[in-house]
Amino acid sequence: MTAEPVQRFLESQRVPIAVWDWGNESAPPLVLVHGGRDHARSWDRTAEALRDDFHVVAFDLRGHGDSGWTPGGNYGLPDNALDLVRVIETVGSPATVVAHSYGGSVSLLAAGSYPEHFASLVVIEGTHSLNPGEVDRVGPAWVRRWGDRLRSFETQEPRVYPDLEAAEQRMKEANPRLPASILPGLASYASKPADGGYIWKYDLWVNGRTSMEVRRSELPAFWEAITCPVLLLLGGESASRRRQHPAPENHIAGLRTVEIPDAGHWIHHDQPAAFLREVRGFLGV
Repeated sequence: MTAEPVQRFLESQRVPIAVWDWGNESAPPLVLVHGGRDHARSWDRTAEALRDDFHVVAFDLRGHGDSGWTPGGNYGLPDNALDLVRVIETVGSPATVVAHSYGGSVSLLAAGSYPEHFASLVVIEGTHSLNPGEVDRVGPAWVRRWGDRLRSFETQEPRVYPDLEAAEQRMKEANPRLPASILPGLASYASKPADGGYIWKYDLWVNGRTSMEVRRSELPAFWEAITCPVLLLLGGESASRRRQHPAPENHIAGLRTVEIPDAGHWIHHDQPAAFLREVRGFLGV
């Protein structure tokens, strides 16, 4: 095993995907999937805790971290799901997958579409969709609403932080529970130099979705096709709970749901010991 993860790149749908590998190739594969506007190295503590039992890899979703940006600025659940499948095919299938937030939505869709690639799945508050609105039927109004939102990104400019300390402070504002010890690492990998300071690495268009995005009402059809065991973790004090599906157990066979007390949306950061205890128990390691 390597002391520090090794970065490599693979190609998925002509997009370069950055993958971090903690070694231990002879062990069962474990793929870590971050959430929206986050990055692979957000999983460092989780990877280090599980690297003795698994061959751990974490990748940057397209448009995030060091992965490539799509030329048209479209980022949909199916596209990200195919990237995840590509990573699994590279490290070994079937794989155990642990995913957070939007990464959880991606993983649930991928597990329903390609169930043979999933040995087990842990999802942290990922039973939601970033697709705006509740309209189910695709038609002129749906596409126009999507188009207007997507085109609005053309005039947006990234916020410039004068130094990395300012970027760290912004992360702390977004999640006051973040331990001070991990903030420098999170901020340094999430940002890149720009005129006047630093900007976030992620593409501003990552929230633009795609013209034919999977709608909220369609997600359960994918969940019902999942064949691997699934653990759903919820934060006891998470503001994102209201965005989650009200009854995923009606669609995911044998779903196990656990609420982690005194945790917000970033359970793996807020309560790492409790998070790892539940994951280890579920995976039997």
